[in-house]
Amino acid sequence: MLIPPGFEQRSIETSLGRMAYYTANRDLWEVEPPTTLVFLHGLGGGSSAYEWSKVYPAFAARYRILAPDLIGWGRSNHPERDYKAEDYIKTIGEFLEQTGNEPVSVVASSLTAAFAIRASIERPEQFKSLVLTNPSGLSDFGNDYQNTFFAQLVKTPIVDRLLYSSAIATPGGIRTFLEQRQFAEPNRIYDEIVTAYLKSARQPNAEYAALSFVRGDCCFDLARYMPQLTTPTAMLWGRQTQFVGYEVGKRLANLNRDAVCHVRVLENVGLTPQLELPGITIGLVDRFLRLLG
Repeated sequence: MLIPPGFEQRSIETSLGRMAYYTANRDLWEVEPPTTLVFLHGLGGGSSAYEWSKVYPAFAARYRILAPDLIGWGRSNHPERDYKAEDYIKTIGEFLEQTGNEPVSVVASSLTAAFAIRASIERPEQFKSLVLTNPSGLSDFGNDYQNTFFAQLVKTPIVDRLLYSSAIATPGGIRTFLEQRQFAEPNRIYDEIVTAYLKSARQPNAEYAALSFVRGDCCFDLARYMPQLTTPTAMLWGRQTQFVGYEVGKRLANLNRDAVCHVRVLENVGLTPQLELPGITIGLVDRFLRLLG
């Protein structure tokens, strides 16, 4: 929700509504790089393009940067619906179609990284390469996320909205989630991160996308799709990620070593290395992009 200096907000219309995105102000940068680099945030209470805002400015001199808020998150429209994986796969494709006509490199995280894999399988002509952090469908290899206690709890009517308003979309709820589920080291969380997540979580109708995620409505078995991937791909895993461990990531990568060219593990890092260790993440993303060509 917070826009880095030198960047501005724009938007496009998708089949599910307006999608806001952030790109460099070329009056400041004075040059329009020929290659596009897209950053896609993950899903979770308060998620938005802010998740990548400490990383993407480092690439603005060499790439045309596009960092959207996915539908249902951040400053994008929040239609009242039960969101599915197909909604995001479709609107990611629509976003890429409307913002350019050349294949792009995509950097994406967690469940959205899994959406990017499926989008690249459906429309490979849109993708040049993929750099993915902790990619997972959260129900990989038959481990159904919807069977977890929390997912079952949020399926209870009224309880789901109460839980969102009292335990998720609050400063304490956001900070607790970041500390317990997203960061390996809580001391790396600072007030700006909590503020940005809270602003996104409190947008009108923000609970629809968030609760769909928590219920597991967007989850799927990524292992079923990995053998179909043809886009050159690199994976970055935080060893301490709470949702899906690195061992699952290694199994996913091994399903298609022709496409998955590089895998790197970061010790003492959780789900979002782009927020926890942005400097190191910048260096690794840059290296992967160069290796993938």
